[in-house]
Amino acid sequence: MPINMNKISNMLIVAAVAVAGFGATTAKAEDGYWDGVKKAGVLRCGAAIAAPYVMRDPATGEYSGFFSELCKEFAETLGVKAQFVDTNWDNIVAGLQASKWDMSMALNRTPTRALAIQYSNAPVDLTMNFVYNKKNPKLAEAPKSVSDIDKAGVTVAVMSGSAQDKALSAVLKSATVMRLPGNDEARLAVISKRADLVIDANDTNALFSQAHSDWAATLDPEPALSKQGVAFGVPHSLSYADIQVLNIFLEEKVATGHVKQLVDDATKKAAEAK
Repeated sequence: MPINMNKISNMLIVAAVAVAGFGATTAKAEDGYWDGVKKAGVLRCGAAIAAPYVMRDPATGEYSGFFSELCKEFAETLGVKAQFVDTNWDNIVAGLQASKWDMSMALNRTPTRALAIQYSNAPVDLTMNFVYNKKNPKLAEAPKSVSDIDKAGVTVAVMSGSAQDKALSAVLKSATVMRLPGNDEARLAVISKRADLVIDANDTNALFSQAHSDWAATLDPEPALSKQGVAFGVPHSLSYADIQVLNIFLEEKVATGHVKQLVDDATKKAAEAK
């Protein structure tokens, strides 16, 4: 069969265009979310206070806590500076969606939030429990379950908009929920006896109980109220490749024991601040 040189020439031209197009597509795909962060020169981390995850010195404004440290270390990995943006738990997801920061720190992984944002792998897990005054006559029988405290006249303090708030709202039918802007206010409500119990992360409540060991008692409900991973929140639009960058960073920090050390250091610092 005779060779059609014109046909071969046309095929080579089409192949060359296809290869060029593939190269352009690949280059575009490689220009990901973290590339934008690198160009900006700063990694913005949304910060809502919750010791020992995220803490801030009121005198200096300096952030600490193990999620704050992970934010700084990931920023170093990217070759940029970390910048903390103040927020609260009611706005920490909405602010991420509005691009007010690049990552939200210390978010509980919940299906509802996952409809709006993506999560990194969880470097730590969280369970929730209650602290109450063991001298409180309403709780004299040492409650063992949520049903033991879900009674008219019992008030439970919680940080508004937090995962604890959502978990509590789903199970309490008769008790009153006192929603307050922060953890400190929620704990103060129990100290001042305006509330009968406070619900929080188990490790945060452990610090609170330790600081008030003369009267504080802990209720670890059976069955457990919740168990969730605590992770970084990132925009829903992030590619798989971008998520992998953050996850691989976290996997190494967990595997080497570095996260555990950060948790221990932050917990000790939070206890000393009480």
